[in-house]
Amino acid sequence: MEMESLVMNGEKRKYYRFRYSLYYGGIVTADTVGCEFLCAYCWNYFRNLRPKRAGDFLSPEEVAERLLEISKKRKCDLFRISGAEPILGRRSAEHVRRVVELVNGTFILETNGLMFGFDPSLVDLFVNLNVLIRVSVKGWDEESFEKITGASGEYFRYQLKALEHLHEKVHFWVAIVYDLFREKGLKELKKKTPHSVQDRERVSGNVSVEILCSSFFHRISYNDFRWKYVLFFSYLLSRNKCKQNFPGLFSHFIKILTNSS
Repeated sequence: MEMESLVMNGEKRKYYRFRYSLYYGGIVTADTVGCEFLCAYCWNYFRNLRPKRAGDFLSPEEVAERLLEISKKRKCDLFRISGAEPILGRRSAEHVRRVVELVNGTFILETNGLMFGFDPSLVDLFVNLNVLIRVSVKGWDEESFEKITGASGEYFRYQLKALEHLHEKVHFWVAIVYDLFREKGLKELKKKTPHSVQDRERVSGNVSVEILCSSFFHRISYNDFRWKYVLFFSYLLSRNKCKQNFPGLFSHFIKILTNSS
């Protein structure tokens, strides 16, 4: 909550950049600041270390307007907020929800899940919206979590709770950094994930693990083969020098997947 007060002013949140990125095969991105963690591998480490120094306060309407300008130019209707943690509490969650509603496209919500685990009512803000939630899990136990994030290991349990609260309510998947986890960490995490997430018979078709490697992303699905190809498809598009000839193709592909699940 303390971090939220630094980067939120009423309904406005700090942003420092708007851009088009090749991730996910092409996505319109709003870069913000403010995170409860300071992960050692974070590409935005220094801005999140001193969030007061970066960016300007913008309302959801102002954020959506800038995103839609890029969307129109690039012919891309896939959106995200990057650079920091979008969900720091209720005010920031309501800010994100409003942005999602205004852009009226597919929104990938990249989160560490901490606040979803702490306050399950925040999950309800995103039910029935065109949102795919990517939960970046920061360790496989309290010790590894503490080393990676710099936060107390006691908060690791809230990441696991987030998976329980998201389950069967929204489309989501888990992301890990394989270079840190390796097979041992991945196996340990699977042991600790909620039974409902691991049970192939009971789980809904939206739960998978995204493994982030040094070279590119690939995804291993627990029970739905379609998700195996989402990030691989993204990788192929991002490597295509003629990608500009296929604007919005990946976002259209994601819509097909989510609408058919």
